[in-house]
Amino acid sequence: MITRNPSIRSRLQERSHRLREEVDASVRAERQQATRTLLRRPLLFPEGPTASEFARVRRHGSYLAEWFAHHAAWTLSIGPEVIRLRKTPADPEDATRPATDPKSGEPFNRRRYALFCIALGVLERGDRQITLGTLVEQMSALLASEPEFEACGVFLDREKQSSRRDLVLVLRLLVELGALRRVQGDEDSFVRNRESDALYNVERARLAALPAGNRSPSLLSAEETLVHRKLIDAPAPSARDAQNRAFRLGLIRRLLDNPVLYFEDLSDGERAYLESQRTFILRDLEDGTGLVPEVRAEGIALCDLFGDATDIGLPEEGTEGHLTLLLATWMADHLRRGGGTLTLKDTLAETRKLISQHARHWRKDASEEGAEKRLLPDVLERLEGLGLVRLEGDGILPYPAIGRYALAEAPEEGRGSSKTAAENRTFDFS
Repeated sequence: MITRNPSIRSRLQERSHRLREEVDASVRAERQQATRTLLRRPLLFPEGPTASEFARVRRHGSYLAEWFAHHAAWTLSIGPEVIRLRKTPADPEDATRPATDPKSGEPFNRRRYALFCIALGVLERGDRQITLGTLVEQMSALLASEPEFEACGVFLDREKQSSRRDLVLVLRLLVELGALRRVQGDEDSFVRNRESDALYNVERARLAALPAGNRSPSLLSAEETLVHRKLIDAPAPSARDAQNRAFRLGLIRRLLDNPVLYFEDLSDGERAYLESQRTFILRDLEDGTGLVPEVRAEGIALCDLFGDATDIGLPEEGTEGHLTLLLATWMADHLRRGGGTLTLKDTLAETRKLISQHARHWRKDASEEGAEKRLLPDVLERLEGLGLVRLEGDGILPYPAIGRYALAEAPEEGRGSSKTAAENRTFDFS
């Protein structure tokens, strides 16, 4: 419809402008959500719990691929069966957030990681279906062909329950990652019975999507394969512009992948670049992800106000979650008083004290003798993974960001004692 009435035309233009702004804001919010999804789940499937996220990412695939390539030099592959964001870690030496067993949460150690890689190699060369027994035989043969495996403590002995358990954890993770689809049987029973078996479909497209290195391991020499950095390292830049680009990529990867970026962990070049470009970097990251930057004297963090980009939470419910928050508060108070590194002995004593105070609200096994020695390692692992402490031998160094968490007394609900609630503060740096 064409109208010559200026007032009507003006109102129509204003309405069209508002509608365009609303659509643009909606698209921007959905793209930010898709970006946060990929930061938390770099592997998505079109069915199961990631189905809606898969559809959202695919809808904005071109934009997301360009955004990650430009800001972090990460590759986003989008196919009909799998979406994979191949991330290059900012710090390949960081072992604070290992792969974990989907069922028990037990972390992977070096032997389990090695068995995981060996299983990938066997599955890649195998048929479309494989039994657990066949996988054990082929992995055992591959391990036996290289004496270096046994010398490094990597073995697969069907007679030993501990070895069977390592393999079961590997299989669970492969099923969780979609590389295997369980058809019949149950790998869990293999831990108890060495003759137990199971049948799996090998999902080729998903299996191929798992490796995320910049170089293929098969192209490295025997000496290079012993240095995992060779799989992800890019050539060292020489020109000034290339160095600045490398600084920018490294800083952005730290901010996107790590809970906190501490200035003391940066090189002189990285710190100088960040001081001059901080405003532009943080603006781009906030626009692209919706994460809110907090800058303090000791570092920077991108805060997840939506809670959908965070894989390790604090606070969390349950015995370990409550104990983690209580110990974090104790460590933050220690840091505010000017204290330095805490000893493991003092931390165990504080853990016993907290158990005696709160045991009636926790699991029964938390009251057992020596429970503090069992609970504390998981707490410290979580705090280190969140960038709130650094473990130094038998010492525990609280970091400034731990002041972000504190306890507050929640109002009483009916009868009984008051409950302890978490107060999520802004950074208490400086």
